[in-house]
Amino acid sequence: MVTKPGLLKRDRDFRWFWGGHTVSVFGTQITAVALPLVAVLTLHSGAGAVAAISTASFLPNLIFPLLAGHWLEHRRRRRVMIWSDILRGVALAVVPVAHFAGLLSVPLLAAVAFAVGALSVVFDTGSFAYVPNMVEEVDLPAANRAVQGSRTASEIAGPGFAGLLVNLLGPPMALLADSISYLMSALGVAAARRPEPAPPEPGDSTHFWDGLRPIVTNPFLRALTVHAAGYNLAWQILSINLIVYLISERGLGAGLYGLALSASGVGAFAGTMLASRLADRIGYGRAFATALAFSTGVPLFIAVLPGRGVALAAALAACQIAAGFGLGTANVLSLTLRQIVAPKNALTRTGAGYRLLIYGVIPLGSVLGGAVGGALGSRAAVALGAAGMALSTIPMMARRIRGLASPEDARDVEQPAPAPDPAGHGRPHSDVS
Repeated sequence: MVTKPGLLKRDRDFRWFWGGHTVSVFGTQITAVALPLVAVLTLHSGAGAVAAISTASFLPNLIFPLLAGHWLEHRRRRRVMIWSDILRGVALAVVPVAHFAGLLSVPLLAAVAFAVGALSVVFDTGSFAYVPNMVEEVDLPAANRAVQGSRTASEIAGPGFAGLLVNLLGPPMALLADSISYLMSALGVAAARRPEPAPPEPGDSTHFWDGLRPIVTNPFLRALTVHAAGYNLAWQILSINLIVYLISERGLGAGLYGLALSASGVGAFAGTMLASRLADRIGYGRAFATALAFSTGVPLFIAVLPGRGVALAAALAACQIAAGFGLGTANVLSLTLRQIVAPKNALTRTGAGYRLLIYGVIPLGSVLGGAVGGALGSRAAVALGAAGMALSTIPMMARRIRGLASPEDARDVEQPAPAPDPAGHGRPHSDVS
């Protein structure tokens, strides 16, 4: 896999899109921090209000992905993404307006969180399918590296920046700044003027659940989905119990705990930037396997880390950096492989189905994390979560995946023939993997 140098420098349209995307993901981090703080600091609400807002923001990931994917498949994605950004900005602007009008309430904040979450599902689903049509296939790894790099950087710096905005402006006005960031994102996406291919005509037999069909029938998409879902479920078990284990049982201070966890972002950013270079050097499949060895193998050591205080925090930070490096690398490689092997006439539906399955297990992981921690103790639960993450890699270790020299090689795998349409119209054929 060889990519041309300097995609951001030579491709004006992608540069504008990437700029808008970068502003948008930083805005998302501001929302995640500032919206609950409005409830806590402005409305003086408790944990129940924060939980309600968090649930409302997550719920669209369970309700809308397949519907959004089906709806977007036959529409121009760029236009929908622009309107999604505009409407996210308008929804967040409701909060400071309601604050000054004396109408602010927890149900209103939950409604805003739900609306922004639903629009984010639409934007992200459209973006997954839009980027492969925006750049040449040879530039797809570089494009995904830039997009994932922005996302990772926002996860590192975004919460701190959000906290600074809240301190300077107050929680409601911080959300106004976030509202403006989404409007800037809309301008960036709008400035990318490269013509978008006409969407496929809707067939009589297409259904919103068709986004799950390629995931089931394609061996690469199936393996990626099983791995990601298993990883997310196991990570919830680990993360829910990690804070109890390290702070309550090992006596680690909250400040050191937070600092150690944030080290994963540093590793993830490095992995994101080096993913394509690693794949070029040792092959795509081997690079993926190496990334998974870091992201799922290193956490196995967390339950047995020695020391206390600073020494324990340093050991945890080292694990987080190494695991973060693997996760950042794997995210770039996974995104590129999914975009190449998914049927070109069903990119949005396939991306939506993937999103539904990998997010849908998170509530189950939370329930299991609490149950396992209560039954076996937090240390055993951390170890069990880490073991589950390691086991999630099994589908990715198949020879057909490990042997990939490049993601394009996945197209050589023979795919099952599409099911015949009972109405007499053949289903669109996958031109991929």
